[in-house]
Amino acid sequence: MKSRVVGIVFTFGILYYLIAELLCAISFNDTLYNTYIFHTISELGIPNFNSPLFFLMNSAFILIGILLMIGNYSEFKNYIIKNNLLFYIFTLITALGVIIVGLIHAGNPLTSGYHTLGAIMAIIGGNILLIIISKSMERFENYQKFTLVLGIIGLLSFVIMFFNMRSIYMPVFERCSVYTLILWNLVTGLNMLKY
Repeated sequence: MKSRVVGIVFTFGILYYLIAELLCAISFNDTLYNTYIFHTISELGIPNFNSPLFFLMNSAFILIGILLMIGNYSEFKNYIIKNNLLFYIFTLITALGVIIVGLIHAGNPLTSGYHTLGAIMAIIGGNILLIIISKSMERFENYQKFTLVLGIIGLLSFVIMFFNMRSIYMPVFERCSVYTLILWNLVTGLNMLKY
């Protein structure tokens, strides 16, 4: 029963995030296609005329950070049989990073450094967390392999993004590095609903 509750927590958080991002993208001061391809996720959370629903995006960041900690610390930890300390540490780093991104928006020169720090914690921490999870469960089966591949794709996407910060397609690499954790949360939530 507890696994199902956590499954609902993971699934609800990610669906809220995806819907919030979509609504922010629809209301953004550009076409939907251009918003997803040429504008970063962080831009959707900046409170200005470009993103009138900025509060939705920021609330989604905060929510998934909180729910990641709740889900991992309350139930998912039971599936981790080794590297427990790393699991706890990188869950905390990832969750706090996402929450910081939601609390401190980009675009303000006085605080943008904190936003960037939060984004790095969330992206790098989150994808390392996936790799740790894949190597810390009882058997290395399809779920673990899927988790490992997501973590590797996320880290590679971040590296590509880092070396292409001035590219007009940088937001695509950013989303690739973020959506790995989003996809993992969704798949994990749906799997836990079965038990």
